Amino acid sequence: MFPGFGTLVNILAIVVGAILGILLGKKFKESTRNLVTDVLGFITIIAGASAIYAIWDPNFKSAVPAGWTLLTVLTTLLLGAILGSALNIESKLEKSGEFLKSKFDPSGASPFVDGFVSASLIFAIGPLAILGSISDGMGTGIDQLVLKSSLDFFAAIAFAASLGWGVAVSALAVGIYQGLWTVVGFGLGSILMDYQIAAMTAVGGVMLLGIALRLLKIRDIAVANLLPALAIAPVMALLVHQFL
Repeated sequence: MFPGFGTLVNILAIVVGAILGILLGKKFKESTRNLVTDVLGFITIIAGASAIYAIWDPNFKSAVPAGWTLLTVLTTLLLGAILGSALNIESKLEKSGEFLKSKFDPSGASPFVDGFVSASLIFAIGPLAILGSISDGMGTGIDQLVLKSSLDFFAAIAFAASLGWGVAVSALAVGIYQGLWTVVGFGLGSILMDYQIAAMTAVGGVMLLGIALRLLKIRDIAVANLLPALAIAPVMALLVHQFL
């Protein structure tokens, strides 16, 4: 095997799962597809809540002053929101989705952009994407990415049944994101401490809740504009750890 093999497996799992979901989705009534989307929203809430629990991770709590785990996450999200809004990431990601839609779904038969944006964020956010890719780059195994691929495969089936081809194309975004972390692992080795991973996980959990609100059509939050927070989280956690 070679560095990046785990991410290739993950990409294949998403694409195959999405294709199966699209084929199955054609047999579902619109009411059934809407219900599937609602179920995904509920599951995303659970996933987000599970990730947010990292705020109480022992490594995180011991690395920062008492009460600063929540403040670290809050500050990180605020800075991420400011930077992401300035860069207008949500709009650019949607424009990318529109461009890909014109190539893959010109008839507009499926909610391509929603599928692309939601699936890209859901498949990319989480400790497995980061830790698994770094481990893959370091050559210490792809076990974590194999586990993630299994989860993403079934999630892609469910998402694509309701949201269409955008879910399959999200594999491109996942490949780029995890590929970058693989390069980090290959070039720099293990650069993140456990408490920094916990901070990133908690921030990602809040973003997942935002995605859930979009899936449930409760509020259309520009979650993509929060993406810089994932990069800010380990830096912020390190600063709090070192100077407070």
